[in-house]
Amino acid sequence: MLPIMLVGLGSGAAAALLSASIASGSVLASLLAYLSPLPIMIAALGWSHWAGLLAALGAGAGLGTLLGPWYFVSFLLGVGLPAWWLAYLALLARPAGNQPRLEWYPAGRIVLWAALLATASITIALLQLGTDRAAVQGALRSALTEVIRAHAPGSSLIGTLAADEPDDLLDVFVVLLPPAAAVTFVIINCFNLWLAGRVVLVSGRLPRPWPAVSDLSLPIIAPVLLALALAGVFAPDLVGVVSGVLAASLMVAHVMVGLAVIHALTAGVNSRALILAGIYAGLVILGFQTSWAPFSLAALGLGETLFGIRGRMARRVRPGQHP
Repeated sequence: MLPIMLVGLGSGAAAALLSASIASGSVLASLLAYLSPLPIMIAALGWSHWAGLLAALGAGAGLGTLLGPWYFVSFLLGVGLPAWWLAYLALLARPAGNQPRLEWYPAGRIVLWAALLATASITIALLQLGTDRAAVQGALRSALTEVIRAHAPGSSLIGTLAADEPDDLLDVFVVLLPPAAAVTFVIINCFNLWLAGRVVLVSGRLPRPWPAVSDLSLPIIAPVLLALALAGVFAPDLVGVVSGVLAASLMVAHVMVGLAVIHALTAGVNSRALILAGIYAGLVILGFQTSWAPFSLAALGLGETLFGIRGRMARRVRPGQHP
C-alpha cells in the first residue's frame, strides 16, 4: 500500500507542475501542460488505478491550495478524473468464456469514452459561461477580444484578426472554439494514454497485452450517436452548441478507426511505412488547411463501423496474398 501512495503522490506532484507550467505563457510550457494527464495514467497503468486516483486528487489539491478552489475543480473535471478513468478502463478484464485467458476492455471503447468525456468536460465549461447560446458566445467573444488586445499584432493569427473584418473572423472563431477544444481534448487524452502505455510496457509493469492498432473498432452505438449529434447541431441555444461538441469528438474517434483500417489494409505491403508516413503527414498538414483529409478518414472509419470493411477485404484475399 505504501508504494502505491508514494507513486500516487509523486505522480500527482508531477501532474500539478506540468499543468501549472502554462502560467509562464511560453509555447514550450503550453506543450508541457498537454502532458499533465501522463503521470496520472502512468501511475494507474503501472501501480493500479488507486495510485492514479490518488495522483489525480493530489494534483488537484495542490493546484487548489496554491491557486484557489476553482483550479481544484477545473483540474479534476478537465484533466485528473478523465485521465484516471481512461487508464482504469484500460485495466479492465474478464474471463474469456471457458478459455484460460482474459478478455481486456477494447481499445475502441476507450476511444469512445475519450470522446464522451471530452463532450462532458467542454459542456461543464460552457455552463460556467451561460445557459443559452447567446450568453456562451458572448462570453467567448469577450475572452477572445481580450486575448487579441493582450498581444501585439505580430503573429499571423493575431494580425489577421486585428486586420480586415475582425468582427466576422471573431464570429467564426467563437463558433469553432468549443468543437476545436473537444477535438484537442480527445487527441491529447488518447496520445497520453498511448504514451503512458508504452512507458509502462517498457518498464515491464503493463498487465495487459499491447493492442494492435489495426484492430481498433468502435461499437455500433458510435455512428448512432454521431447521427444524433449532427442532427442536434441545428437545435437552438445550448443544445446545438453541445451537439456540435459531441459531433466533433465522435468525428475524431471515427478518424482513428479510419487510420486503423489503413493500417490493416497495408499490412504486408513493401512500402507500408512510406504510405503511412505520407497519410499521417498529410493529415497533420492538410488538417489545418482543409477539412477533406480528416473527413475522408472519418468516412472510412464510419464505413468500417457500419459495414466491416476490414472483414470483407480479408475474406476476398486468398492466403499468401496482400490485401
